[in-house]
Amino acid sequence: MTDWLGDHEQAAWRGLLQLTSRLNARLNRQLQDAHGLSLADYDVLVPLSESPDGRLRVFEISDALAWEQSRLSHHLARMQRRGLIERQGCPTDRRGAFVVLTEAGRAAITAAAPGHVAMVRQLVFDALTPEQVAMLSEVSGRVLGRLRPGQPGDQQRDELPVRPAAAAVRLSLPRIRRPAGCRRVGRVADAVQDAGTFPGR
Repeated sequence: MTDWLGDHEQAAWRGLLQLTSRLNARLNRQLQDAHGLSLADYDVLVPLSESPDGRLRVFEISDALAWEQSRLSHHLARMQRRGLIERQGCPTDRRGAFVVLTEAGRAAITAAAPGHVAMVRQLVFDALTPEQVAMLSEVSGRVLGRLRPGQPGDQQRDELPVRPAAAAVRLSLPRIRRPAGCRRVGRVADAVQDAGTFPGR
């Protein structure tokens, strides 16, 4: 028997879907108009800009963003044609490659980040009390915890939907540590830090 959503659950769920859809659309439009970047471009540039040497393995970016491999590959190709990133082969893993942030890519996110953060603050955090921000962080973390592999409702990674708390993740992506050399040693932790902070550029 289907366990249908109650009225309050239905309202909360539809509100969440509308919130993320409209927020993503507004943030995407601001980035496009001001800097010629898409929100997807920005999502890729953030972890690369946080990496100490400005480069990550493809799987690290995929893990951080929860994107399907095909989607990421196509988007990286478009960013490479625009000069925002470049690919470098991995000498000890012929099947692997590094994604490297170019000077143009670093300049792009350095220019875009202040306006993006200002828009997020205006649309989200200026409307919330500190207690509501803490609650948002708690709720996001609780739901994200259930989206990790092995949790209730787990699916194959390539079938995972876009995370409802994507906007919060953009504000504070997990710190990604590239393993020594080119050998993959494990998945990046799929966690969200304090939703009220933004990694420094």
